Amino acid sequence: MLNRTGRVLTRFGAELIIEDETGRRLRCTARRRLQDVVCGDHVTWTPSDSGNHVVTGIEPRRNLLERVDPRGQRRAVAANIDQVVLIIARQPPPQWPLVDRYLVAIEALEARAVIVMNKVDLEEAAPGSDDTGQMESLYRDLGYPMLHTSAATGAGLGELRARLAGLTSILLGQSGVGKSSLIKALLPDEDLRIGALSEGTGEGRHTTTAATLYHLPDGGDLIDSPGVRDFTPPPLQAEALAHGFVEFRPHLGQCRFHNCVHDREPGCAIKAAVDAGEISEPRYKSYLALKRS
Repeated sequence: MLNRTGRVLTRFGAELIIEDETGRRLRCTARRRLQDVVCGDHVTWTPSDSGNHVVTGIEPRRNLLERVDPRGQRRAVAANIDQVVLIIARQPPPQWPLVDRYLVAIEALEARAVIVMNKVDLEEAAPGSDDTGQMESLYRDLGYPMLHTSAATGAGLGELRARLAGLTSILLGQSGVGKSSLIKALLPDEDLRIGALSEGTGEGRHTTTAATLYHLPDGGDLIDSPGVRDFTPPPLQAEALAHGFVEFRPHLGQCRFHNCVHDREPGCAIKAAVDAGEISEPRYKSYLALKRS
């Protein structure tokens, strides 16, 4: 039979659920050499009258989001992501160096980044620290959209939905920032929630902790990764790390030494830009912390 095309919605161990060109959901297995298939992959597959459909190939990926597991191993999360929505909150207070670590990882993906300050309904009870407004302004000046939301009151959800429309997005954030509540607010229809994906296959319902792609009611796709409670990006080489700080880019290549890593070297254009106020001190400190980690 001729190969057909589809997109991976999720996987349960060795089994995949894909969506074909018509929107039909199918259960498949992957050939042994294709065990790295992940949510978001565009694939080719061969149909079977017996229902044992087989994924035969992975189309070239635009990007691949990976994390580091507790044992230090790299694990694929999802592929072909247009946008990463980074969730922070009033409580627990934002860890700005961690925000920078996420943003660098997003830049390495060549994906859009949106920062969402969630739980703004708690602002009176838990006002932001003195540097919150300053840091929000800094990220806006760097070109990162900064949204304020509350899953409890619905504040800001309309703007967030508009940002998600027409794109494949994934929400990332540390435990306690309200990511699950936001996803429930964005996917209110129970048929779209975890556990309903396999209904069309005739194999019953499943609950998964794997990354799963859903279609948003207002357009666009949202990848939920409930099994990744605390996302840790993989480390980057020095050149990629520096490039991930967008305000560094105009100064890269202007240092006295071609192999400058922008730390203690004389004639460093990045350090000169920090001294001149063109690069913020907190962001430069984040860079140094990441480089030395």
